[in-house]
Amino acid sequence: MPAPMFRKGLALKHEVAGALANDYHSALVDSIRAADYEWQVGRLRLHLAREFGFCYGVDRAVDYAYQTRRRFPERSIYLTGEIIHNPQVNQRLRAAGIRFLSDTGEDMARLGTNDVVILPAFGVTIAMLAQLQRQGCTLVDTTCGSVLNVWKNVLKYARDGYTAVIHGKVRHEETQATASQVLKFPGGRSLVVLDQTETALLCDFIRHGGDEAMFMSHFAGAMSPSFAPHRDLQRVGLANQTTMLMSESLAIGEMIRAAMVDRYGETDLEAHYRAFDTICSATQDRQDAVATLLEHKDLDLMIVIGGYNSSNTRNLARLAKPLLPTYHIADATCLVSSRELRHRPVDREPPPPQGTPVSEKRAGDWLPREHVVTIGLTAGASTPDSVVGQVVERLERFTAETS
Repeated sequence: MPAPMFRKGLALKHEVAGALANDYHSALVDSIRAADYEWQVGRLRLHLAREFGFCYGVDRAVDYAYQTRRRFPERSIYLTGEIIHNPQVNQRLRAAGIRFLSDTGEDMARLGTNDVVILPAFGVTIAMLAQLQRQGCTLVDTTCGSVLNVWKNVLKYARDGYTAVIHGKVRHEETQATASQVLKFPGGRSLVVLDQTETALLCDFIRHGGDEAMFMSHFAGAMSPSFAPHRDLQRVGLANQTTMLMSESLAIGEMIRAAMVDRYGETDLEAHYRAFDTICSATQDRQDAVATLLEHKDLDLMIVIGGYNSSNTRNLARLAKPLLPTYHIADATCLVSSRELRHRPVDREPPPPQGTPVSEKRAGDWLPREHVVTIGLTAGASTPDSVVGQVVERLERFTAETS
């Protein structure tokens, strides 16, 4: 008999609602929402993006983790890795006794029928899922619906003989899980591109061919097994890691489309190129809210709150950085004082592998000291309201100290 798989919670939503509210709710953030997302105290004028923080998929994943702990109080519970990219949430789960298979010393091969494993919002590779099922583990699947939608389209590509070109970060758990989906079909192929620079290399090969060994060397680790560029780039379908920057994904799609037209002509385009919009609506809503804030508010600086390895958070910071001073902070402790701030630099580089510390930079005199300070504030989809509220409280204190 197959091991149990819970995909729709564990019927304990009401039982854990109080604990979730206690851990992640903020009355202050509720007050700012009620005040039309604007807040002024002393010389602090705050504009909060109208879409920010926990999205539905993240909220659901955390809810399921709390339900799992309540349902199986005496059993060992594991996560395959971080449930979402937020250090505060993951630390709370560790404190509840949930172990992370990505931590040093853990070994998935030792798990068995008495163990419970939570699959994170990013999903897992088909190989990992198959192993856990073979070992008889009870599984709680929190994979986000938006990720499942990407998988559905990638599977269509593989079924119809198209290589899935995935705009994403090759080391990101979601992208790894998505790329693995093509292996469900014989001959399924995938290639991951990080940005427009890598896409330009891909497009040059589509148009002109070239040195296959050089191509494969550049994309080592980003291709499915047995990938052959001359064969596998004749028909491609575009997909995205759901948390990427929409404008960049659209640009990449146009680049690949143009390369296919140049190579095969407009008439035969459909036989060589497909594309679906697979950026999740929550990611896009948060990006649109930042764009609106930047367009309509006269801001002195922008603060973006979220885990340093959170792709959607980093992309929010990338939107603001060209227009005004922008700081991506993990939590309120990064606001050291009115004169000092710790932050992750806003760059285009992918984050390091899970568990690797991210280098912070220190900014001095980041907070204007004389006039009313107008700050734009947003948070990534894996950042709880409680963390946002703590940041607002510290901003209030610092602006009061320098009045």
